[in-house]
Amino acid sequence: MFVLFRQKIIKITVPATLVLLITGCSSLEPWVQPYEREILADPIMSFAREPAVENHFAHVYEVREGSHGAGSGIGGGCGCN
Repeated sequence: MFVLFRQKIIKITVPATLVLLITGCSSLEPWVQPYEREILADPIMSFAREPAVENHFAHVYEVREGSHGAGSGIGGGCGCN
């Protein structure tokens, strides 16, 4: 009796799981609209302890090292903001 119950559960759960997995990947559209990304990309939402300070240090580093290509920003390396 336990074997029949087990087979019945497998017959129900395997197709249900497959349907859930397939339908979960069907929507590839972004949930965030382009005009909402500016709000969500706020430096305050960073994992850093002081995101504004980290952002400033990254900016200064990119400006100073821009001529060497060490940072991701483009600059002349003169230190001008």
